[in-house]
Formats: sequence, structure tokens, C-alpha cells
Amino acid sequence: MTDRPALPPLPRVLGFAGLLPQAAAVAVLVFGGPDVRFAALSLAYAYAALIFSFLGGVWWGLAATAQGGAPRWVWIAAVAPSLLALATAWPWATGQTWPGPSLIVLGVCLAASLGVDLRLKAAGLTPQGWLALRAPLSLGLGLLTLAAGLI
Repeated sequence: MTDRPALPPLPRVLGFAGLLPQAAAVAVLVFGGPDVRFAALSLAYAYAALIFSFLGGVWWGLAATAQGGAPRWVWIAAVAPSLLALATAWPWATGQTWPGPSLIVLGVCLAASLGVDLRLKAAGLTPQGWLALRAPLSLGLGLLTLAAGLI
């Protein structure tokens, strides 16, 4: 919507600071020893799942505040990240290969979440500057999470 204000500087600073935990986990995976590997993978997984779920909450908030109501797909998209994040915990819960494959799924989902943000903008549900923030954050966290899953 063009009548919503642009995002102030603080959300941008905090948003980019949100990439630091995943970048730190990747750095530990690259430069740390085998004794810290599982901890770094576990934290990278937990952070990716947490942020992906958080994105769903943000989308829910945009839908809930939409003047005139939000399209049905927005409500469904808002619930999907939490359910997908929970599904990626299944291998861990059942003793299967984890967390590499789960990190890869979450990395792809985080990067693909930009598609939802594009549709939210097209529907007029986002503030000005939304994509300028969401695009680098979605792609950045998605790529860092993929890196963690592939290292």
C-alpha cells in the first residue's frame, strides 16, 4: 500500500543483524573442530526453523491488519512455515539423518519465502520498503542455511 510509511532504519539494522547468528554457525562449521560441529549444526537448524516460523507470524500480522481483509492464500501461507519447520524436525525425532537434509529444506524454504513477499506486495499488504528489506534477508538466510546443510 502506498499510504503506509516506509520502514524506518531500526528494522533494517535489526533485520541484517538477524543474519549474524547463522553466519556465526557457518563460520564455526568451517573453522571449528569436530567437537563443535553438531552444536553448530543444531543451532543453525534451530535458528532457521525459528526465523521461518517467525516469517509466518509476520505474514499473519499483515493479513490480520489488511483493510478490507486479506486473500485466503495469505492465511494459508502464514501457517505453512511453522508446519514445514516442524516437519523438518521429524528426522531428528526418529533417529534418521539430521540435520543436513533438514537444513537444506529450510534453506530452500527461506529463499523461496521471497515469493510470498512478492505476492504480499502485489496484493498491497506490505509497507513501503518491504521488498528492499525482505529480499536480501530471505536470500541471505536461505543461502547461509543451505551452506550450513552442505558443509
